[in-house]
Amino acid sequence: MATETRLSAPPTDRSEDLSRRTLTVPTLVFLIIAASAPLTVLAGGVPTSYAVTGLLGVPAGYIALGVILVLFALGYGAMSTRIQNAGAFYAYVAAGLGIRQGIGASLLALVSYNAMQIGLYGIFGFAAASFVSAKTGLDVPWWAAALVGFVIVGLLGINKIDLSAKVVAVVVALEFAVVIAVDVISFAVAPEGPSVAAFEPTNFFANGVGAILAFGIAAFMGFESGAIYSEEVKDPRRTVSRATFIAVSLISVFYAFSAWALQVGVGPSNTIAASTELGPDLVFVFLTEQGDVLVADIANVLFITSLLAALIAFHNAAARYFYSLGRSGVLPRMFGIVGRRNSAPVAGSLSQSALAIVLIVVFAVVGAGSELGPLFPVVTMFTWLCNAAAFGLVFLMAVTSVAVIGFFRKDPLGHSAFVRVVAPALAAVGLGTVFVLILVNFDVMIGVEGITPLVVIMPAIILGAGLAGLVWGEYLRRNRPAVYDAMTFE
Repeated sequence: MATETRLSAPPTDRSEDLSRRTLTVPTLVFLIIAASAPLTVLAGGVPTSYAVTGLLGVPAGYIALGVILVLFALGYGAMSTRIQNAGAFYAYVAAGLGIRQGIGASLLALVSYNAMQIGLYGIFGFAAASFVSAKTGLDVPWWAAALVGFVIVGLLGINKIDLSAKVVAVVVALEFAVVIAVDVISFAVAPEGPSVAAFEPTNFFANGVGAILAFGIAAFMGFESGAIYSEEVKDPRRTVSRATFIAVSLISVFYAFSAWALQVGVGPSNTIAASTELGPDLVFVFLTEQGDVLVADIANVLFITSLLAALIAFHNAAARYFYSLGRSGVLPRMFGIVGRRNSAPVAGSLSQSALAIVLIVVFAVVGAGSELGPLFPVVTMFTWLCNAAAFGLVFLMAVTSVAVIGFFRKDPLGHSAFVRVVAPALAAVGLGTVFVLILVNFDVMIGVEGITPLVVIMPAIILGAGLAGLVWGEYLRRNRPAVYDAMTFE
């Protein structure tokens, strides 16, 4: 019978124990939403979707994706009541499809979360440097601003999760306040009236709908991260599932409404053109045009702190994957070390920070003197790494949906057939479709034309990590059976 998972290589002392259970549903919701970064989505994701797709149906796309992800969350949440492990996808796939497949998922997840986190330094550095330069006249390089964020994230990462949660909660609350203010101003201005063009079928079911879904899913990345904190929540049987449902429902409705509001504020007939011309600056230009430069500046600052909150959230996620894999023996045991006083995954946090600093330096050196100018880290580091990460995480969610069906196959554990089979099956189909759409539209998503080496290399790195994990899992099964057999999720 399936019960709570037996952690592989159970901790023998506090240096390997992550489980100081302090997180509640509200704090976990804030951590989840921080990874999705509401203000970043409104300022960056929404205008980009309008510009690239040329369709007004972007808000409807968030609703459609929300339905798919709610279906995913049903089985995912049910499974979270039985399995608590910091390596969420790793543990879930291992329990439902087999240990070797779980190891494959673990390395794919580790690469994806690191890519997402590190890619965000590109846009964070650009946004922070641009704002400081505009207000002070100083020529601040993007990498210098990125390093400031790097230090903040690194220090929080080696402290107890409560501190990160408090910082993130304040930032997310302010983000919501700004987005709501933009929504209110948009409907107050409404140059063409409160149009519902965003929800007309002809503006959604048209050539480009695939790109709407491919771009839109990136806005939700991080909502699945609740399970990563399952060893640190006060009530492991309820907190993760509740927080996940609240987060995905709130994100879906909020994004759809805000994307619609921005369209109403700019005017449906002008939305595509304005988004194409201004891109991520659209929101701030819109606020400035309404006569309040101070509000626009505040929104700009909170856009930067929104990115910082997302960096913190994804850093914590990656650190906990390092920790889980080190504890289980998939990676060297040193990665399973935590702080004795704060139970933070110190080794995992430092490892993630090491990867981040290396890539910040690489992109800073390569981008020196680039013809792209200040936009270099956005067009390259941010766009390449974050879209590749979204590609990997969507694939993992589709696989996890199948794993849910496998996990409950022998024992339903009191869950209905809809939760055990129907919802995860529909989610697998929906997520699989989005995965294919991302692959088909990957050239557009990273800003290149046609099949270039980059279009092949980036997805190949992500999927290659999964294949390497499968090979490593087979190696462990054959050559280190004690380690392999200890990875039991029953």
